[in-house]
Amino acid sequence: MSTDRLKLPVEKLRWTCDPAQFEFTTTDDLPELEGTLGQARALASIDFGLGIHESGFNLFLAGEPGTGRSSTVKNILKKRAKGEPTPSDWVYVNNFKSPDLPITLALPAGKGSELEQDMRELISAVRSIIPKALDSKEYEANKATIVESYQEHNNELFSALEAEAQGKGFALQRTVSGLVMVPQKEDRNFTQEEYEALPEEEKERISTVGQELTDKLNDVLRQVRENEKQTKDALAQLDRDLGNATVGHHLDPLREKYGDNPTVVEYLNAVQEDIIANLEDFKPQQPVQSPIPGLKLPRQEPSFERYQVNVFVDNHETEGAPVVFEPNPTYNNLFGRIEHVMQMGGMATTNFTLIKPGALHRANGGYLIVDAREVLMNPFSWDSLKRCIRNAEIKIEDPLEQYRFITTVSMKPESIPLQAKIIMIGSPWIYYLLFHLEPDYRKFFKVKADFDSRIARTAEVIRDYALFVATHCKNEKLLPFDRSGVAGLIEYSARLVEDQNKLSSQFMEIADLIREASYWAGKDGSQVVDHGHVTRAIEQKIYRSNRIEERMQELFDDGTIMVDTDGAAVGQINGLAVMTVGDHTFGRPSRVTSRVWLGRAGMVNIEREVKLSGPIHDKGVLILTGYLGGKFAHDKPLSFSASICFEQNYEGVEGDSASSTELYCLLSAFSGLPVRQGIAVTGSVNQHGMVQPIGGVNYKIEGFYAVCKSRGLTGDQGVMIPASNERHLMLSDEVVQAVREGKFHIWSVSTIDEGIEILTGVPAGALQEDGSYPEGTVNFLVDRRLREMIESMKKFGSSGEKDEKKNGGAPAPALEGGQPS
Repeated sequence: MSTDRLKLPVEKLRWTCDPAQFEFTTTDDLPELEGTLGQARALASIDFGLGIHESGFNLFLAGEPGTGRSSTVKNILKKRAKGEPTPSDWVYVNNFKSPDLPITLALPAGKGSELEQDMRELISAVRSIIPKALDSKEYEANKATIVESYQEHNNELFSALEAEAQGKGFALQRTVSGLVMVPQKEDRNFTQEEYEALPEEEKERISTVGQELTDKLNDVLRQVRENEKQTKDALAQLDRDLGNATVGHHLDPLREKYGDNPTVVEYLNAVQEDIIANLEDFKPQQPVQSPIPGLKLPRQEPSFERYQVNVFVDNHETEGAPVVFEPNPTYNNLFGRIEHVMQMGGMATTNFTLIKPGALHRANGGYLIVDAREVLMNPFSWDSLKRCIRNAEIKIEDPLEQYRFITTVSMKPESIPLQAKIIMIGSPWIYYLLFHLEPDYRKFFKVKADFDSRIARTAEVIRDYALFVATHCKNEKLLPFDRSGVAGLIEYSARLVEDQNKLSSQFMEIADLIREASYWAGKDGSQVVDHGHVTRAIEQKIYRSNRIEERMQELFDDGTIMVDTDGAAVGQINGLAVMTVGDHTFGRPSRVTSRVWLGRAGMVNIEREVKLSGPIHDKGVLILTGYLGGKFAHDKPLSFSASICFEQNYEGVEGDSASSTELYCLLSAFSGLPVRQGIAVTGSVNQHGMVQPIGGVNYKIEGFYAVCKSRGLTGDQGVMIPASNERHLMLSDEVVQAVREGKFHIWSVSTIDEGIEILTGVPAGALQEDGSYPEGTVNFLVDRRLREMIESMKKFGSSGEKDEKKNGGAPAPALEGGQPS
């Protein structure tokens, strides 16, 4: 039976992009790409997530790096945000009642900086006007009038009291303990002896009069205190009138300007009250006397920072809604911070002017883009972000405060309402990790935009690929691509995903290839990039990374790694494996051998026994037993021992892509038919003998081709792949040319029976109605060998029983080569 029908024609070995389908000469003739290449599902999700405004519908952009997640959402937001309203400015101002609790004011965009400038001009004017008003003759005269009135009233009270006291023989005198009434004799105070010599009646009279005068003195002192209070009130009212006269007419225009904002007007009123209450601060300060002779101390001017305006978020230059991307989402970068200033002696002080915004404040009213991995890595960032979304407010706090044994005095700025769409970008692994392990994640990020790493190859996508190339060339001042160059780039894109009907959306790699091809075109002195330059860029990229592959090829060439590429052998076959070393992936052949013998051990996977086999590979080997049982144990039990091994393998084996290879090797060992060593095999298998697809088919084929080429192509060599992998073929030009010239072949099989016919040149044989296989076929030989092994085991069992009887019940000795211990 001929197996030529299973050989793949050259046309199926790769998809070729026809340059003639393009209508441009070079990419300079094309406009820039608008929108995103492919990703219809992700774009629909983004549109939904940005359009819905209910709480919790924030977005998570999931996809592999390089699929255009960041650039896509930035381009969308750049266009979308321009048509949205610009959010308010936010400023922090002093809380005159509680300075450690600064308050926020929201103003229309651009008004925040205006208020800051208005307050700066106000304080500058007040600092100049108030000292002049305090030094004015009118103020001094009014103040002197109030003080003189106070003094005259006091003098009248004391004069009347002194006159009354003098008429009654007493005098008002000042002592250490205050003012007292003292009895007198002949205009002098009584001595102790004179007072003691007085009659009792006189003493009693003096005491009574003294008490009456003392009571009147107390009344006078009470009136003096009341007068003093009234005088202070009058002076305060004088200052208030002065302040209202000097400050009021400066604040009235501001009240009118910001009249539609009650919170700002309330703040301006508080500013006026504080200025009036602290007029002394505006007077020139006297120099401080130094306690140390010769040491001059700096003049300490009062601080007027309390009247400043901290423009916290300034949107006067923002067009539409803000779009903020925070590349380093630490706690302070996201949620703001309170800075401190070191004073003399090492004391750190702060005030409301040192409150600085974070990315969330700048994005308020718009969009914030962050990297999910970076948010999760930075302490406190993720928990604080959830708290902000939950409470719909941004609060600036010290995250380390709860960990300190001693709390420090700090400010508690008023929180700002949060109205922003949060967009996190991360890998699918992070998305699923958060989804399953973080309960709050589902509440706050309800929209997933899934970016695929591959997109369907359509005429529209191919056209957009050309626009993508044109955009990069223009934006980065690269050489333009001609039709063949764009075609070669698109073919490389299909090669990346190993699919003739798909293209890669790993635009980071595509963009890198555009740059590299432009470089090599420039080195050649060319004005455009053609297919040859793209090919050279690919080859050079591989050359920079394939040192390990070349070293392994040397091991094949000198025979250190034993692989046959010619002849035939029983129980020996060439399998194919894929290795990835950093950014380079390549295939290599590996010899697989199998031995069978009498016994009941069944299938022995040597890699598994020494723990070099992964679970998927173990599963593939166990499937072989299921295949053999279904194929050959319908009329007899299976009783055999067999071993399978990857020769010269000193590392782990994983995956089931070699399960068909191992089965072919096992069938060869059972049937005694030799396997063609010039054919390498890949493909997994199920229990029904159907060959299943595998990954890395291009690397595997090219890896075996390289070994065959170095040893000399015979025209009989090639690779056998699953039929379901035909669409994944995007082989290199060299391999395709070798197949075209008949020096190398690619076979495509769907079943084990088709594969074993190619490898042995003997028909597999189908099961007949009588339960047997046609004589001379592979399955017939395998079935016959299994029957012979069963009969031998029966004979071995019978002779063992006879020997046991002859030896008086002792067990018979084991046969050499029997069941392994």
